[in-house]
Amino acid sequence: MDAHLCTGCGACAYLEPDALRMVDVPEFGRRPLPVVSVNGANGNGIGACPGARLQHDKDALDDAPFRGEWGPILELYECWSTDPEVRHRGSSGGVISALSAHAVASGSAVGALQVQAKKDAPLENETVLNRGYDEIIGAAGSRYSPASPCERLDLVESADGRCVVVGKPCDIAATVSASKARPALSDKLALTIGIFCAGTPSTRGTEEVVRRLKTDPADVRRVDYRGEGWPGRFRITTKNGETKSFSYEESWGETLQKHRQWRCMICPDHTGEFADLSVGDPWYRKLEEGEPGRSLVVVRTENGREALHSALRDGALEGHPIPLERLPQSQPNLASTRGAVWARVLTMRLVGLPAPTFSGLPSFRPWLRLDLRTKISSVGGTLKRIKRRGLRVPESRAGQASAEDGAGR
Repeated sequence: MDAHLCTGCGACAYLEPDALRMVDVPEFGRRPLPVVSVNGANGNGIGACPGARLQHDKDALDDAPFRGEWGPILELYECWSTDPEVRHRGSSGGVISALSAHAVASGSAVGALQVQAKKDAPLENETVLNRGYDEIIGAAGSRYSPASPCERLDLVESADGRCVVVGKPCDIAATVSASKARPALSDKLALTIGIFCAGTPSTRGTEEVVRRLKTDPADVRRVDYRGEGWPGRFRITTKNGETKSFSYEESWGETLQKHRQWRCMICPDHTGEFADLSVGDPWYRKLEEGEPGRSLVVVRTENGREALHSALRDGALEGHPIPLERLPQSQPNLASTRGAVWARVLTMRLVGLPAPTFSGLPSFRPWLRLDLRTKISSVGGTLKRIKRRGLRVPESRAGQASAEDGAGR
């Protein structure tokens, strides 16, 4: 949206295909054209927009652990793919790929809606409905670049059976909202899998990492953001076959996270609270050198529980339940970010900027737990970013967004 609240999910383009299409804006991310109005002129698209609103159903957090601050949780597992190649290739154990492939192999789904690199533009993404094991596994690995999986929910709606949908938290929230508006889509959802997310960098971010590797982005044939080990390295392969890489910290920590879109920095849902299953890294302990990948799997619905248990029973995954406390221990930065979000959104409203509405995603209590310096920074840092990023200027008229923000308070 033109108010700097767009997540780039593509749900508006799916719901209004005759009026909207998604394009990649290198400075910001995936955006609908023509620009969608925050005032709701495009009713169906705005109604499903996770950038404008996130809302849990009334009873979704009843009896939820951690007072609902990590969303609905039925169980917490640590898992990995039993296929050594998939486990090595995936960003953290190949669990999402294994779950998707198992759903198709078991007959509970006919395909998996996934994001993968464009064949003719490897720094960009495309959304496909993969139906075979090799195709699903071929899409394994994180893509720290803009993607609009919801734009192609038409592939799910028109499929000859139910499908798995894989996406970032905002993508899954949009999928759930769109399914309420389109019963034909709801009937085709076999399983939703959310990926833990700390924010989406723009295409400019990837280009900067590539240039830091002393390579012209036009000369890149393949980009891998992680994988081939845990957590894996950022790797590029050039058109002449040369391979270059950075560590995860050198790529994400030093460059990519500075290019995250603004909406990601005011998001309370980084762990896929609206998904059946959500998957992320278990950073609760120090990794041993060469350790094979593992994933946290958060079971959020009964549908997700059955899908996970089925994959474990059938041998597609190995794993075991772990104490729920491992979730906040694994993602301490996300807990502090959720608290800061409360102050960031309040600050936006106080200075007259459009801000998203969140219902059923507790963030005030996490803010109260922050130390005084971080609390002050959550307000002062927001005021600085409003000016630095030009958030008072409509995104369609803004210049290139500043990439000087850090992992951000």
